[in-house]
Amino acid sequence: MNKDPQERKRIKELEVMVADTIEEAHDTTTLVLFTGNDRLDYKAGHFLTIDPHQFEALGRFTAFLEDLKGKKEPPRAYSMCSSPHEKYIAITVKEERYTSGATKYPPLLSPLLVKQTVRGMHLVVTGFTGPYTLPDDIESQTDHLVHVCAGSGSVPNYAMLKFALTNHPKLRHTFIYANKMWDDIIFRDALADLEMKNPDRLRVVHSLTRESDTFQYTSSVRKGRISTDLLRDVIPDILSAQVFVCGPAISVHDRNAAKTKGVDPQPRFLEGALASLLELGLSKDKITYESYG
Repeated sequence: MNKDPQERKRIKELEVMVADTIEEAHDTTTLVLFTGNDRLDYKAGHFLTIDPHQFEALGRFTAFLEDLKGKKEPPRAYSMCSSPHEKYIAITVKEERYTSGATKYPPLLSPLLVKQTVRGMHLVVTGFTGPYTLPDDIESQTDHLVHVCAGSGSVPNYAMLKFALTNHPKLRHTFIYANKMWDDIIFRDALADLEMKNPDRLRVVHSLTRESDTFQYTSSVRKGRISTDLLRDVIPDILSAQVFVCGPAISVHDRNAAKTKGVDPQPRFLEGALASLLELGLSKDKITYESYG
């Protein structure tokens, strides 16, 4: 499918310098990138891509994976946590892990970006694109935006939240965010700060599946997975809301592994969240989602 002229104009190669690295969690880092341009044409929720071939340190590993797979390693996509009204661009990267029997290949690029990227480092990125963005006329569709996220699925939603709080004053937000542990939460302090500054427009609710410290649990920090009951409790007016869902979904590897065993793949966060939203009566045209996995 041909991209429209605006999309073609938006996608370009940029040489950037890493201006700062911010540790968001033990396995997640935000890279603040300096481009030399005062204004860049992108939307909150967009991603950029990074080609692993530019990194000499990855050369042997890249060549090995290409021999193993029989094809060239593609660029990797990373959601931007920055918003167009801010004076910088930034991506937030969660380190992928290799798990025997669950992951087909070891991760290539994310460990380097998370653990070995330093200030002053130069790299080439390609941006900006992606369909997971707010419609320009969002205020005509709803006055309530619901974000349902898990893990690094919060990154594009965090960018959209910041943009909407600044540029769509009629919108209020509910940000429902699933993680395993309290210390896993990306943007935890930043979300709390936004909620404090916008008490009438933003409510943040965390859902933790493996947190053993019971003192963490409050009305805003729930135990367990995001479920139909949790969504019903947190969003009483859900039928009038527009919902943006982002998080891990069944991967191609999951499907192939399940097919080999003659079973259906186990639903992951995205499939469960979508099923709960539909169970609550929300129509599909009120749900926008993006997956990874």
